[in-house]
Amino acid sequence: MNQARSESDAAQGAERASVRKSTTDLLLELGQQETAERITVGNLVDALQDRAFGILLLILALPCAIPFLYGVPQAVSLPLMFVAAQIVLGRHKPWLPQVLKKRSFSTKAFRDMTARAVPYVRWFEVLSRPRLVWLSRGAIERLFGLFILVFSISIAIPLPLTNTVPGIAVAIMALGFIERDGLLILAGTILGTAWVTFLVSLAGGIWTLLEKAMGWLS
Repeated sequence: MNQARSESDAAQGAERASVRKSTTDLLLELGQQETAERITVGNLVDALQDRAFGILLLILALPCAIPFLYGVPQAVSLPLMFVAAQIVLGRHKPWLPQVLKKRSFSTKAFRDMTARAVPYVRWFEVLSRPRLVWLSRGAIERLFGLFILVFSISIAIPLPLTNTVPGIAVAIMALGFIERDGLLILAGTILGTAWVTFLVSLAGGIWTLLEKAMGWLS
C-alpha cells in the first residue's frame, strides 16, 4: 500500500512539473507556435493572459537587452512603459490598448532574439531561488515598478547607449519577479539606476561643454 501511495505521489509530482513550464521553455514555445510572418504584441499578451507581469516584462525587455537587434526594441518600448505604469498603479493583471497590441515585429526576429537570450535566461534560472520574497510583493513591488518605468523611458529614447543596459536591468528584475527572488530584483534595479545616472551625467556634461563652446564663439 505504501509503495502504491509513493508511486501515486511521484506521478502527481511529475504531472505538476510537466504542467509548470520554465521561462526558457515558454519563450521558445511562443516563437515556434507563431506561423505568421509578423508577431504582434497583442499575440504575446494573449498567450500570457494567465501569467503575472514578470514574464510579459521579460519578453518585452529581452529585445532591448540584445545589442544590434534593430527594429524590435522600438516596437516594444511603449508597451513596456505601459506595463510598468500598471505595476506602479497596483494592477494584478497586465492590459494593453489596441493601439499598442497592434505593434508588431517579424517572427524571425523574435525567434532569433529568443535563441540568443535563452542561454542567459537559463543561467539566471539556475541561480535564482525564492529569497527576500517581500521585495516582490505589495507596495514595494509598486516602487520597483517606478524604477522599471524610468528604465523603459530610457529604452524608448532612440539614441546610442540608451537601450541595452536598461533592457538587461529590466530583464533581470522580471526574472526576479517570476522566481520571487528579491536579490535579482535589487541587482537589476542597481544596474539600471547606475546606467541611467551615468547617461544623465553624460548628457549634462555635454550640455555644459556646448554652452561653453557657444560662449567662446559669441
